[in-house]
Amino acid sequence: MKLENLTKFQDKVEQCMKCGFCMYFCPIYREIHTEPIVARGRNILAMELLEGKEFNWKHLEERFSQCLTCNRCAQFCPAKVDVAIITLAARADIVANKGLPFAKKVVFENLLTKRGLFGKVLKVASKLQKLLPKTEGKIRHLPTFLSALSKGRQIPEVAHKFLRDEYPEVISPPLGVKTKMRIAFFAGCATDYIFPDVGKKTIDFLTSQGVEVYFPKEQGCCGMPVFGSGDFKTAREMADKTVSVFEKLEDIDYIVTSCATCSSALKEGYTTYLADTPEREKRYKAFRDKVKDTTEFIVDILKPPLEAFKTSLPKGTKVTYHDPCHHVRYQNISAQPRAIIQSLPGVELVEMREPDRCCGMGGSFNIQYYELSKKIAEQKMNDIADTGADIVVTACPGCMIQLIDNTIQKGMPQKVMHVIELMS
Repeated sequence: MKLENLTKFQDKVEQCMKCGFCMYFCPIYREIHTEPIVARGRNILAMELLEGKEFNWKHLEERFSQCLTCNRCAQFCPAKVDVAIITLAARADIVANKGLPFAKKVVFENLLTKRGLFGKVLKVASKLQKLLPKTEGKIRHLPTFLSALSKGRQIPEVAHKFLRDEYPEVISPPLGVKTKMRIAFFAGCATDYIFPDVGKKTIDFLTSQGVEVYFPKEQGCCGMPVFGSGDFKTAREMADKTVSVFEKLEDIDYIVTSCATCSSALKEGYTTYLADTPEREKRYKAFRDKVKDTTEFIVDILKPPLEAFKTSLPKGTKVTYHDPCHHVRYQNISAQPRAIIQSLPGVELVEMREPDRCCGMGGSFNIQYYELSKKIAEQKMNDIADTGADIVVTACPGCMIQLIDNTIQKGMPQKVMHVIELMS
């Protein structure tokens, strides 16, 4: 077995002190109490692989796939071991030696890399979803005959009109509003196809504040699902294309996205995992330096006047905020979304007990280990309920999908929204 990626990060593997402190903070260990699955267990396995010890493929894949990469273990690690990097490096070596599972291979190589085809498939899905029972609003649930896809799962509808169909490539500020700066908007898959209202609210707010927005229609997926599964080769091709699309926009000041996962991928994912040549490293770093999460951009850079923050929510509305892992632990973004919430007149922010505790989504983890994902979400639901909030807010479409599924299944009254959707 070639261990090109683990070897690259061998210093991080050897950094682990084997103290086991990570067990207390790992959301998966809290549910299944299986020590080999925790960061220490995987790090020891990585050490053994680098030492040339024998292994079993099934065992190896299970150990490294059963991780949310929430990095909560790294947050509290005395040795500051970046466990997610070790985990993804191991996944990449597994894929390089053994290949991807068939389903992922088909999706990654034939859909996520081909935006036009992906959009056409989702257009068909938006029509076929009418066959699924409706729960409420734009939410549908998977019935008993689809139990293989997780019976009872509550899923947001695929939008009937995608975000990319709502706007031209250049969206200028309204008449009478002076242009202060120019940004490019990176939509991401979920915002483009499932939650276009998040993108519309973002673009409309930015233009109202004098920001000219470029929306390049050539853009595709950020690649996080792909390199998060260990397919660095395909992800590298996707990253190259993404960077090329935005490099053409020479007069933009920033690249802004409303998805915590996308901003994390575009900032640190490309440079950490995919920059395998000096040229790629240089291009990815120049690209990374322009990327900002929407909340980060609004609060730290745009700094609009307080009167710009408006909402149609009734006075006294209570809101609780869930920190996406890709915000709080990967980008150190936590204060900015709260600053937006607290700037909205009549809205009260009520903090839950552990706002930065992982909701259990974890991308494809939610599909591969759905029942475990639901167990991890259980405590999050309890914490939300205890706040008495009317709305649970986050800044990651992936987290929104998980929170919607679990709040509805539990019959909770809280509505799930993106922080940008609070503004009107």
